[in-house]
Amino acid sequence: MHDLHLATTWVGWVSLAIFVIGYYFIATEDKYRINKAKPALLAGTGIFMLIGLYFSMNGLDAKPLEHEVDHLIVEISGIFFFLFVAMTYIEAMIDRGVFSALRYNLVSKGYNYSKLFWVTGLLAFFISPIADNLTTALILSTVLLTIDKDNKEFLVPSAINIVVAANAGGAWSPFGDITTLMVWVDGRAEFTEFLFLFPAAFLGWGVTAFLLSKFIPEGTPPFSSDEEPAKILEGGKVIIGLFGLTIFFAIVSHQGLHLPAMWGMLFGLAILKLYVYKLNESASPTHVNVFSWIAKVENDTLLFFFGILAAVGGLHFLGFLEYFTALYDTFGATAMNIGVGFLSSVIDNVPVMSAVLKANPNMGTDPMAIQEQWMLVTMTAGVGGSLISFGSAAGVGVMGKMHGIYTFSSHMKLAWTVLVGYIVSVAVWYLQFNLLHIG
Repeated sequence: MHDLHLATTWVGWVSLAIFVIGYYFIATEDKYRINKAKPALLAGTGIFMLIGLYFSMNGLDAKPLEHEVDHLIVEISGIFFFLFVAMTYIEAMIDRGVFSALRYNLVSKGYNYSKLFWVTGLLAFFISPIADNLTTALILSTVLLTIDKDNKEFLVPSAINIVVAANAGGAWSPFGDITTLMVWVDGRAEFTEFLFLFPAAFLGWGVTAFLLSKFIPEGTPPFSSDEEPAKILEGGKVIIGLFGLTIFFAIVSHQGLHLPAMWGMLFGLAILKLYVYKLNESASPTHVNVFSWIAKVENDTLLFFFGILAAVGGLHFLGFLEYFTALYDTFGATAMNIGVGFLSSVIDNVPVMSAVLKANPNMGTDPMAIQEQWMLVTMTAGVGGSLISFGSAAGVGVMGKMHGIYTFSSHMKLAWTVLVGYIVSVAVWYLQFNLLHIG
């Protein structure tokens, strides 16, 4: 980090104002009908343009700024391309009828709304540790829309349930969430230590899901016995397998090959394109186009991520995000790490965790206590992102997929259920790690 302290200069205050105004328009997307990508991108790029102007006007050495931007580009591109490939695969599976077939199998069994709510939630919790929370949330929100795209009374609580379950499921796996991955790569915890977060993550989600289930309407989704069975089209099952293989490549890239996870994802995309070429060259009449899937990717979600990560990166460069870490000495690690959960719901959990790791705050003196605190902040940053709709990658992804249905305001009406689950997760952590020392 550079030695300049710019938070109290005019560029610092103006940048903070831009961030707050941009955040306001992101939060009120459904009120002003301004897509969240627009204010996020304007804030993210605008803050760094201002910083560049400040450096130029004052004749400052631009190397620290160049270094920060280079680092930020690497960080953002890793997330950007990871999501880009994941979304392409999801569009491919939609095109090949994978989700329609899954929806038919669920609905044709006569499952009512309540059972579908629990099934999709459980799937989200147990898929996210493998496929990451965003990918899981995107897949299952697509399933919800294919079950019943018009019933908001069912869709809104179910969408919140999926976001909470995906984030909670991702919290107890090193590659279930970007924040857990950051903690693991930084050497703060061993692979197996994350698994001890399972009870806190599962019980916290379970309580939230139980409370949300009270808002699920009675009855079953529209289904006619005359409805033709939905089948997976040619190539669909192979694409599912390739998607699993691509996730595996991402994990191997990061864990074993010292490459970004997105490198493995793009390698998987290359294999998908080769498979589609082979499919189109076969004797079968099937003709598919990978670029038609790419064209349907939620570009506003990708640009939102670019903008918000750039904006928070700018505030970090100016020195704002380092203030809260000084509070560790004042209030103690436990109180601050619980607070990180609330902060991560307002400011995306990735830059918040990045700030915590870079600042390396005082987590205690006893090695066991330090490890317990890193597990706490890992859990709260991941699970806390569910408190607000755009506090996590999973929430932003579902907002994009269920546009106009799962919104900031619809989430906040039921956010108290997430808060209760968050409190339960922290209580379980305290009992398990602090009192019983299991972990």
